[in-house]
Amino acid sequence: MPSLDRQENVFVLDLGDGENRFHPDWIAAFGAALDEVEKADGPRALVTAATGKFWSNGLDLEWLTAHADDYHDYVVSVHQLFARVLSLPLVTVAALQGHTFAAGAMLSLAHDFRVMRADRGYWCLPEADINIPFTPGMSALIQSRLTPRTAHEAMITARRYGGADAAQAGIVDRAVPEDAVRSTAIELAQAQVNKAGDTVGTIKSRMYGPVLSTLRATTNPLG
Repeated sequence: MPSLDRQENVFVLDLGDGENRFHPDWIAAFGAALDEVEKADGPRALVTAATGKFWSNGLDLEWLTAHADDYHDYVVSVHQLFARVLSLPLVTVAALQGHTFAAGAMLSLAHDFRVMRADRGYWCLPEADINIPFTPGMSALIQSRLTPRTAHEAMITARRYGGADAAQAGIVDRAVPEDAVRSTAIELAQAQVNKAGDTVGTIKSRMYGPVLSTLRATTNPLG
């Protein structure tokens, strides 16, 4: 389950050491950590990290199979998490030490910056291969954070990007050795702690207004 620590002015949210799939309890714990970060005073930034083989493997499909009647509300909760991270009034950095797939990859895109391990691990949107179309909100998020060419390739071909390829495609900002992923992300975040506040929150809300509106729509989130 996600757990929150603080290193001076940088909050470090560790997603866990498993596949870090979006179980409802996991989503709730993530949200509670964001509550704490938002309520804090003074300069601050957020690094979202993990330990183990995965940063996040996306939706909890096993839970969904067992709770099919809750699909609508579940998707709404996932969209709300994306929207909240995208619009946080502080700088956020995703430290991708392991595989980052599907909704996990989308969550990484909701962060302001991404640092990825260079030598192992993949960033991937596999929906075209697993026959699960992107929701309107997911499509809007991806296309707002990637260049048209990269978004098209990632969404249509389900390409698996290693760290160096992801950096070249503009998916991540840095590709570094494994032992430097978290420290580099913290360094990037620390440099931006004075940006926290209403101004950055307003900039993000206006910059991504249409995306946030689509993600926050609850009537027909599946399209």
